[in-house]
Amino acid sequence: MSNQFDVIVIGGGPGGYIAAIRAAQLGFKVACIDEWKNDKGGPAPGGTCTNVGCIPSKALLQSSEHYDQAAHHFADHGITVDGLKMDVAKMVGRKNTVVKQNNDGILYLFKKNKVSFFHGRGSFVKAVDGGYEIAVTGDKPDTLAGKHIIVATGSSARQLPGTPFDEKQILSNDGALNITEVPKKLGVIGSGVIGLEMGSVWRRLGAEVTVLEALPTFLGAVDEQVAKEAQKIFTKQGLKLQLGVKIGDIKAAKKGVSVAYTDATGAEQKLDCDKLIISIGRVPNTTGLNVEAVGLQLDERGAIVVDADCKTNLPQVWAVGDVVRGPMLAHKAEEEGVAVAERIAGQHGHVNFNTIPWVIYTSPEIAWVGKTEQALKEEGRPYKAGSFPFIANGRARALGDTTGFVKFLADAATDEILGVHIIGPFASELISEAVVAMEFKASAEDIARICHAHPSLSEATKEAALAVDKRTLNF
Repeated sequence: MSNQFDVIVIGGGPGGYIAAIRAAQLGFKVACIDEWKNDKGGPAPGGTCTNVGCIPSKALLQSSEHYDQAAHHFADHGITVDGLKMDVAKMVGRKNTVVKQNNDGILYLFKKNKVSFFHGRGSFVKAVDGGYEIAVTGDKPDTLAGKHIIVATGSSARQLPGTPFDEKQILSNDGALNITEVPKKLGVIGSGVIGLEMGSVWRRLGAEVTVLEALPTFLGAVDEQVAKEAQKIFTKQGLKLQLGVKIGDIKAAKKGVSVAYTDATGAEQKLDCDKLIISIGRVPNTTGLNVEAVGLQLDERGAIVVDADCKTNLPQVWAVGDVVRGPMLAHKAEEEGVAVAERIAGQHGHVNFNTIPWVIYTSPEIAWVGKTEQALKEEGRPYKAGSFPFIANGRARALGDTTGFVKFLADAATDEILGVHIIGPFASELISEAVVAMEFKASAEDIARICHAHPSLSEATKEAALAVDKRTLNF
């Protein structure tokens, strides 16, 4: 039977398409089902990450960063720009091109690795001898049978109760990526990654951006020292950050959106804006999977229940990425996808949740891996800390971006690296050294003893490691 597969992957985002490719590399006959469509109705694999998340947001961030540099920093380099203007439509068009290149790249990889691709929505039909029957609904309905099923259906933006997204004035990450002109006033509910990144894009291009956050602290998951520095920097840049607010009625009209809220002091306030981005987290995509047909177990959040190996309560059914427990990060989904494919093959796939890096692509970037200082204090674990500012780094001075610092946390007795936190230029790239070091159980002394190229931003990492032992050389 041509529609009989060893492995069927439902979902073509980072977790799904990577799982499909790895399974095919291991010799399995593999199918991947994905329903994302491009503007012409064709397949657009890559999930939220490629279509309305990681990739398009970075494209817009890069464009807005170029504009900000030209408007405010080129003069420092002796470059004069007259008549500077921003063509938002062209910027969005470039973003769409980048997205399409990634979509097409995934389709190419499927062909290269002999993964059968089905464009449509995948759902369970029933358990059959030796596996499961999966329906594909879409322009070309089909029915597949697979021995192993990997569910990688991702997540979607969480709505505020009573305030649905219209993607014109009240926006999720999807609508925020397709604003056609710079709003004079932009409101953002939620100071998470998406809210801050999209707020940064439009702030650079001239919007007055106000961020309303329900929590009393800014970036509560981030190391406290980094979060305080970030709040200071973003406020200086022009982002209006209001913490500890309670959102009331939200009304949309032709002229814009009105948000009633109570501030941290208990006073009634109102925010009038042209557009409102709601960024209050994400929910697992399990609607439409027809889990009832096979008895697949969900938790109270609607996520698929899995064990440490991503096994569900059903034999030969696995789940990875945003649709299961753990951080909703594309690279976490990819690692789980590889691990599951290898476990199906009888290998020992492994994902270390303690060394998954986190990044916020604002300017400056924020990146970290491992424990925060406040977490170590709560655990009562003795530790040493060392930090080094980019203002003392020669390459950062040459770049003209000396904002922020690198911070190391190490065990007080063994010197093992427990966490590394960076706020500053190219933090997303610098954090990888820390991830590798922690994966190999390195000590701060190990990094301090490694020769780093000069001049380079990575020298700040070495110096922060030296600072753990209070022996920095350049500060």
